[in-house]
Amino acid sequence: MKTDRRRFLLAAGALAVLAASPARAAAAELELQQPGTLRVAVYANFAPWSTAGKGIDIALGRALAERLGLQPQVVEFPADENMNDDLRNMVWRGHYLGHKPGDVMLHVPVDPRFAALNKQVKIFGPYHLETIALARLPERVPAPGGSADASFAVFEQERIGAELDSHASDFLRHILGGRLQPNVAHFRNVGEAVAAMKRGEIAAVMGARSELETAIGGDAAIALDTLSMPELRVASWPLGMAVKAEHSGLEQALSGAIAELQRSGELGRIFAAHGVRQRTP
Repeated sequence: MKTDRRRFLLAAGALAVLAASPARAAAAELELQQPGTLRVAVYANFAPWSTAGKGIDIALGRALAERLGLQPQVVEFPADENMNDDLRNMVWRGHYLGHKPGDVMLHVPVDPRFAALNKQVKIFGPYHLETIALARLPERVPAPGGSADASFAVFEQERIGAELDSHASDFLRHILGGRLQPNVAHFRNVGEAVAAMKRGEIAAVMGARSELETAIGGDAAIALDTLSMPELRVASWPLGMAVKAEHSGLEQALSGAIAELQRSGELGRIFAAHGVRQRTP
């Protein structure tokens, strides 16, 4: 369920440079639903990325619009059954309830196999490398290392949390011959799982590192480890954006804007403001 934005390098005398930037000069030529406005589609109820008008993706969408000399219009969409449906609803057709799609969608996995299944859109502009991680109480759970058998055998005694219907949940239910299932606790989101760990109800939480970083909030009593093991087939994925396949002008403009945000350091500052360290893909 759930898959962002970039910023521009400003030199001294930024206002003059910005006013004359090629991205702004070409804004009138971009393929937009409403001239002068960039409609940015993000996921709803998805902290720290986008929830109730705040989050990394929302800030990034606004920054991208600014770099292109456009007014931002950020729209939060509910996630559908899968990401193919999300791209249909949020990029190339619109929702069956009548909601218009965005000009660009953020938080899209940049993966050639996934892109090949969605030829109606162009996926590009990776701005963050998401990883799977384990948050744990170190006095109860040792640092992971080696195989899943070695790293997760402790959860035959200790309880571990995961978001319901997530990659982490599926992984935990199937490793070690399914023996961990009785000790896997499911939560509506990673934030609720981490809150339960802080209360001592569970000993660890598995999930996306960005969500764990925000939920932990710098709590020194919790250790956070990125996971890498043979059994974990998908341990990381770059997050990017998507536009309609035929909108090459908008794709090029957004690619330039995200590169500028990266070079200027503004992209990293957006992430840091939400308690997440930006990782370049």
